[in-house]
Amino acid sequence: MTKHVSKIEKLIAELCPNGVEFKELGKLGDFYGGLSGKSKDDFSNGNAKFVTYMNIFSNIAVNTDINTFVKVSKDENQNKIEYGDVLFTGSSETPNECGMSSVLTKEADGSLYLNSFCFGFRFHNTNLLLPEFSKYLFRDEQMRKQIAKTASGVTRFNVSKKRFAKIIIPLPPIAVQEEIIKVLNNFTELEAELEAELEARKKQYEYYRKDLMLSSNKGDWKALGDIYDFQYGEGNTIPNTGGKYPVYGGNRLAGQHDQYNSEDAPVIGHIGAYAGIVNWVKGKHFVTYNGVICKIKTNINPRYGYYLLLLQDFRSQAHAGSQPFISYDILKKATVQIPDLSHQNSVVAILDKLEALVNDISIGLPAELSARRQQYEYYQGKLLTFNEYAK
Repeated sequence: MTKHVSKIEKLIAELCPNGVEFKELGKLGDFYGGLSGKSKDDFSNGNAKFVTYMNIFSNIAVNTDINTFVKVSKDENQNKIEYGDVLFTGSSETPNECGMSSVLTKEADGSLYLNSFCFGFRFHNTNLLLPEFSKYLFRDEQMRKQIAKTASGVTRFNVSKKRFAKIIIPLPPIAVQEEIIKVLNNFTELEAELEAELEARKKQYEYYRKDLMLSSNKGDWKALGDIYDFQYGEGNTIPNTGGKYPVYGGNRLAGQHDQYNSEDAPVIGHIGAYAGIVNWVKGKHFVTYNGVICKIKTNINPRYGYYLLLLQDFRSQAHAGSQPFISYDILKKATVQIPDLSHQNSVVAILDKLEALVNDISIGLPAELSARRQQYEYYQGKLLTFNEYAK
């Protein structure tokens, strides 16, 4: 890896010894919006592929194995995605997660459209940045900091296109871009191998967890609404950096709050990227409007209750539309069987140990993957930092 980095440094010294040019994004291309004028029915019998919010949020390069369709007639004036376009999410529960990017790095097989809650950017000169370089550049920490500043809101944050157009990006020579791509691709391939191995282990654990949880055919059947008092978190999503309690929505959020509204309990994401995801949160914490507070109201081991929630496939039940959404009705209606407390305790003891093996970043594969990601982030930051050319 050091040899590749040295080669990049030599290329920079040779091709741009005085730095590279930086320009505002808005001067390099045009923004365009996603699908417009679509009803719910248009997404039930579609004839054209479209890129979802989650496709962009979850992938630095657009996943072109698409099975989401929308009805688009020949005479409609809808924007199509083209090779090299950079796609961005338009909103999220925190400013740090607004404007997540994904680049179309492959030629689309037929017409490809963009969902209405995202937007695209197309360079005037498509030879300026290689798509494979763009996918890394717009996810780099330095770029993410600029993008976060374009968002504003209270209960939900939205990107300002006007501010987005002012984002400054570097324009290194193509030869430099190509070498950086080689290094970062190598890292991502190694990371992908570890992720695949860890994912296989997680599936084994999930299979065993489900089998163990369903092995008892004794106990009363209850609706989740009889076990938990589900409450949406509070509306203020702006972290208070002076507080001592961690802030959660659908997932861990940066920052602290000076108040807490939940303690040692599951949190379920109910809208957006984390809709339906169940997390266990230790200690006192503050849950925002984007998460669901789960308060047990019956005599049950809290961790067993958490594992009961993991049995439910909330994500597949999320209402379709602009963004995934989990309602109270979805959370309350599922029925589960509750064995006696001694059985709950024995199951929890086993599953807690197994969960640590696939989720604890201090041991095993999770620790190795965490170290690899830190190494990748270091090199990404190093390779994508350029001196600005002094005119």
